[in-house]
Amino acid sequence: MLLIIGSIVVIASVVGGFVLSNGELLALWQPYELIIIGGAAIGSFLASNPPKVVGAVFKGVPALLGGSRYKRQDYVDLLSLLFDIFNKVRKEGLVSLESHIDDPTSSALFSAYPRLLKDHHLIEFVTDCLRLMVGGNMNPHELEHLLDVELETHHREATEPAHAVTKLADALPGFGIVAAVLGIVTTMGSIGGGDTAEIGRHVAGALVGTFLGILLAYGFIGPAGTALEHRAHEDGKAFECVKVALLAQLRGYNPQVAVEFARKTLSSKVRPSFSDLEGHLKGAR
Repeated sequence: MLLIIGSIVVIASVVGGFVLSNGELLALWQPYELIIIGGAAIGSFLASNPPKVVGAVFKGVPALLGGSRYKRQDYVDLLSLLFDIFNKVRKEGLVSLESHIDDPTSSALFSAYPRLLKDHHLIEFVTDCLRLMVGGNMNPHELEHLLDVELETHHREATEPAHAVTKLADALPGFGIVAAVLGIVTTMGSIGGGDTAEIGRHVAGALVGTFLGILLAYGFIGPAGTALEHRAHEDGKAFECVKVALLAQLRGYNPQVAVEFARKTLSSKVRPSFSDLEGHLKGAR
């Protein structure tokens, strides 16, 4: 929502200021300049990124309108799931998790949280970590290093769309200059037989090309890239939460304390309070 509001403010400020300064609004309508800038930008974007990143950008930008992927209730469910897993480990041992992590969709532990079960990436991360704990006989330091490597890979992949959009924003002023130069070429070609008004229109169109390139870069595409990066950081908190909880459990903390370690990693916006989480866990028992 803030992305839309910010874009509206940019348009209103730029266009409103131009009109209030006695500018002619139709002078900014230069469709051929838009074709040059937009087409060149899209072409360079497709040429410089693999299909995976291109697809992630086209999926990620519309998703920005819906806010963060994980809401407060999702984190409550995640902490509750971890608490249930740790309780089972304390009562029955790590071996009791084998059937649950082999087939989470038919597991009573995971099926109790259908919203989380739909997130295949997160569930796969949880089950892979538990599988290492069950069969790997790893100490906390070894597991922490391995999880750090995996989280770094996940973070790099999650921020690739943001970096691609940011690089596109950096290129847009240059494409605006390309459009302006082509406009000047057209202007120079009309000097011989054109009148002053026609030449003036050509020059104005060329300047609009530069204007559009800069406006699109810093007013729309650049902010979208930054928003994608923020979104990737926020979504990554769920994986960090799982990591901290599993390490705490492996170090011998009881389930309540291990879940509290994980809760502390969450931002204040989505973090459930201690009393709320405790009440939820007691109600689920």
